[in-house]
Amino acid sequence: MNSRFTFVCAGAVALSSMLAACGGGGGAGGGSSGDVVVGAPTPTPTITGPNKFLQFPNPQVLSDGSLETDSTAYAEAYYAAVDPTNSKDTLAKWKAANGFGNVAGELGEVTAVFGDVRDLGYGRRMTARQNPDGTIAMTVENYLVTAGSGYEYSSLNLDAAVAQDPRWHVGVNGIEFSPGPNGTFKFAKFYTFNPVTGERLLAANLDGRGLKAMPGICISCHGGRGDPLTPVNPSTGKPLFPLVRNSISQQRGDTQARLQMFDVDSFGFSSERGFTRPELEGTLKTLNKMVLCTYPLATPSSAPEDACRPAAGPNEWQGSADAVIKAAYGGDGLPNATFSDSYVPTGWVTAGQSSLYRNVLQPACMTCHRLRGTNNQSDLSFNTYAAFSSYSDRIKVHVYDRGNMPLAKIVSEKFWATTMAETLASWLESLGLGFVLHDSNQALLKPGRPVADPGPGRVVNFGPTTLSGSGSQFATTYSWSITTNPGGAGSLANADTAAPAFTATADGTYVVQLVVGNGSTQSTPVSQTIVVKNVLSPAPSAIRFADIKNVLQTAGCTACHTAAGTGSGKPPIFYTDIDRNEDGVVDATDTAWFYKELRGRINFTDVGASPLLRKPSNNHHFGGLLPGFNASLPPGDPGRASYGMFLNWILNGAPQ
Repeated sequence: MNSRFTFVCAGAVALSSMLAACGGGGGAGGGSSGDVVVGAPTPTPTITGPNKFLQFPNPQVLSDGSLETDSTAYAEAYYAAVDPTNSKDTLAKWKAANGFGNVAGELGEVTAVFGDVRDLGYGRRMTARQNPDGTIAMTVENYLVTAGSGYEYSSLNLDAAVAQDPRWHVGVNGIEFSPGPNGTFKFAKFYTFNPVTGERLLAANLDGRGLKAMPGICISCHGGRGDPLTPVNPSTGKPLFPLVRNSISQQRGDTQARLQMFDVDSFGFSSERGFTRPELEGTLKTLNKMVLCTYPLATPSSAPEDACRPAAGPNEWQGSADAVIKAAYGGDGLPNATFSDSYVPTGWVTAGQSSLYRNVLQPACMTCHRLRGTNNQSDLSFNTYAAFSSYSDRIKVHVYDRGNMPLAKIVSEKFWATTMAETLASWLESLGLGFVLHDSNQALLKPGRPVADPGPGRVVNFGPTTLSGSGSQFATTYSWSITTNPGGAGSLANADTAAPAFTATADGTYVVQLVVGNGSTQSTPVSQTIVVKNVLSPAPSAIRFADIKNVLQTAGCTACHTAAGTGSGKPPIFYTDIDRNEDGVVDATDTAWFYKELRGRINFTDVGASPLLRKPSNNHHFGGLLPGFNASLPPGDPGRASYGMFLNWILNGAPQ
């Protein structure tokens, strides 16, 4: 990571704020001796809970355990993709490239100052413009008065933004909607700059919990993808940023991220003349019109505010964020002068779940989720109650076990300090799926407690098999045992570690149990079924990428996962043999690049959640259930054979 600077990237990245820029900040602790600090530094608070805010649920764990999406290499590859000539590597150059101060388009160039009450508490001075060519650019100055904790909203921060007090100016950030280097289709790009030198930065400190790499801290809440980098490109000696294969731009650096709307109802406003809410409503409406101009239009519209919108590509996100903006201003034509958000999607109203949406989803989830998904697979946008409830298992894991949702620290703190956490837990328990989110005293279970996770059931051969409890949460001790041991043929070695060795000398169905602990607190026991079949071929330890590739190319995946597919929608990664490194030939190098891309479909922090396992098993999969991937069948069943092969390959480190 780039440890030269400590900055706080807020703005549009946090879960409950709907700003249109990735806001910045600094002098908030968590830095090194080389940090640039404006004003008095604020002590870093003691971290006692989960520490994974504003990171992708799948951060692309590398073989050395590091997180690729949170690395200097990732940030460098991103800016090499969106700004290959470094024409925007300082704030001054970025502003000049985006036309600030020059003749603007129909919506002009406007400035608004407001308090970011629901995000990281900054006072914000935002200037945005629409250029004559339809590009959009927004820059925000962030102000943080460090007399308090520095991580909650204070009217002092707003006062500093109004006065543009240089003592508390802690960061400048930019977001633009413009074409990539090929000069064709527009997409969103994110920048953060040193407030003293104007230098573009590769990392930012959001909430005093350490530096995180760009652009992940922004795009993780802007609907963007966190795919892996390519292998090293021989011509540059560096990896390339991933290419989303079904994107309309076909540009590396297009993460499919979107601009966030301005949730005016959530802002704080000054009582000083020129900065009150009534005086700023018109400017904020213009800002929301600019945001609307960046959203792809699925069907032709005669509404004047839609004239600037690009036509949607066939696989592109076409979510409900535009509907929220329109509803807040009275519908098509935006007849209302003031913003008022009472929007509830039709799919929630008809399900009789408007209260759950308004009281939990809207304040804690929808800012990020309404920007997620594609036209082919939009469940993750949570635009309907059915889509939301279909993710109940992952909601339980991310919110109550792992604690990495809600995605931003202050939003998470509010979630747990209000009735939202209890409301959501009670709803999950009411589904009848066996979720237990209260202890014996009916106290709500919270993240930070030890949670055991031995992984999905699997099939193995005779001989030692390394088990994995690495998916367990907040665990410092491990205790494995065999609870079903036919004929006493199974044994465990190193049963007090995260990775014991299970050995069986006879075929059969065995069950192991894992209990993890943290101090005096022990987890609920969790079992894993292990089926021993000494006729597996290839043996689990012998499975290689060639075996996985063969299944992908014969099980029906390539009906959609290819540029020439016959499916009605194309996924963002292709499984056919194509010229991935763009050297004009398809050879072994392209196979190596395919391997790196496919590793991105593995979540080494939560193996069972890997898209490579869940998608063909018909979990939110446009192509449905594929042969051999029926994970509802017991381990060892032929209908689960391909799932079992993929799982064993992953648990063996996914060797090439």
